[in-house]
Amino acid sequence: MILSDKRIILGSNSPRRRELLKYLDIDFTVDTGNTFEEKFDPSTPHEEVPLLMAEGKSEGFHRPLEADEILITADTMVLCDGQILGKPHSHEEAVAMLRLLSDKWHQVVTGVCIKSPEMDLSFSDTTEVHFKPLTDEEINYYVDKYQPYDKAGAYGIQEWIGYIGIDCIEGSHFNIVGLPVQKLYMALQHFE
Repeated sequence: MILSDKRIILGSNSPRRRELLKYLDIDFTVDTGNTFEEKFDPSTPHEEVPLLMAEGKSEGFHRPLEADEILITADTMVLCDGQILGKPHSHEEAVAMLRLLSDKWHQVVTGVCIKSPEMDLSFSDTTEVHFKPLTDEEINYYVDKYQPYDKAGAYGIQEWIGYIGIDCIEGSHFNIVGLPVQKLYMALQHFE
């Protein structure tokens, strides 16, 4: 397996990112110590924001990396109708986001930054996603039962709403979950 002589650090609290990285058969630890404040200039093109956030999290890591360490940071955003849909803060906000996503295409963009003491490598990936028309009953059932307050766009493709509502995707399924693992695997090979 790649990078067997390196210590990989995932700088993310996301259980979905941990699970996806685990499936690459890479040993890693999680360390979320960070001083980065997640904010950006409103004039920044929306599709560039996830990469800026991932790079900021990398730069804000709480300590210098040791010679054999590699840090992975990431950020995922949902973009629809020119709006960034972050994590909802209330039931009402989650419902409003899902109503906006209903019966239309949106983009899921994940920015990834890989950093070692010798080099940095950053990239982003975009997946196009389409929801069927969602009824208010379906939306409320999902928000009440699954409480998607930790998910950009108020949904998880791997949950009930993804199974019944997403009828087409163009691009990486895993990017929608939160980490474009195939591109990450290829990028990590530069650190061997």
